[in-house]
Amino acid sequence: MKNFLIINGPNLNLLGTREPEIYGALTLEEIKKQTTTKIQAEHKDVQLDWYQSNVEGDLINRVQQSLNQNYHAIVINPGGYSHTSVALLDALKMVKCPIIEVHLSNTHRREEFRSVKLTAKASTIIMEGLGIDAYYLAIKSQLL
Repeated sequence: MKNFLIINGPNLNLLGTREPEIYGALTLEEIKKQTTTKIQAEHKDVQLDWYQSNVEGDLINRVQQSLNQNYHAIVINPGGYSHTSVALLDALKMVKCPIIEVHLSNTHRREEFRSVKLTAKASTIIMEGLGIDAYYLAIKSQLL
């Protein structure tokens, strides 16, 4: 069994209603269901553990908890914390498995401050601008 942890940061609980022209019309729950269905149809031996929090400390605690669990990879959409959180970066740097950072939008086409991603320093792969497919492709990248 290959276990993946998918971590979602602040405001991603508002997907579907928050700036749908940027983030799309699907909710995080719909993205979770669609991604899980596609992956498990192709790979019966894959388990996806989804987590979301708006609180920086909760995200750090979840990353730290993952250190004692056997994850094949971590997929993380840190949201706005990607650009601001040295503490989340420090937690991610302790992770031994691959980290795939995803962003639904192409952050380089947005505000200037979004071009800097502190958390990317701990990431194995960064995928952005792929919309909801970023989660699916992030997981698939570790199953090839």
